[in-house]
Amino acid sequence: MRPFAIILIMLANLMAGLPAQASDYTYANPRFGTTVTFPRSIFTKADPPPENGDGARWRAEDGGELAVWGGYNALDFTPATLADNIAKGIEMVTYRKVGARWMVVSGYDGETIVYHRAEFGSQGVIHSMELRYPAALAEHYNRLAGKIADSLIGP
Repeated sequence: MRPFAIILIMLANLMAGLPAQASDYTYANPRFGTTVTFPRSIFTKADPPPENGDGARWRAEDGGELAVWGGYNALDFTPATLADNIAKGIEMVTYRKVGARWMVVSGYDGETIVYHRAEFGSQGVIHSMELRYPAALAEHYNRLAGKIADSLIGP
């Protein structure tokens, strides 16, 4: 066997033992234009899409869950009033921040951490994402939350 072929075989065997690189996936909602990018290697199970086409949900093997959707601001929320409304559904709010066209609310629902971000887009649409994960995995998911939330956009 030639030395070049031996080197190729050795490299192939070495690379077979390496973990695959995580690839990011960008979801774009065709109805509202909401987009978000997340690691597809973590959120591997997609739920069936809702009939109204407003968003999507993915689940992770370890109990994490990511939901992304858009919707018309039919109740005329401001970022502050939407944050208040979201906070009502979270057992213990630990973080709440409101900007001119966005809001974030995070906290605990029992042993689950909830991270909700919304962006107020054009044409009266609110673009939202919610990340839920077991509190025991906070170190892992806390690093992902900001990156995923920063990718949330709408037209």
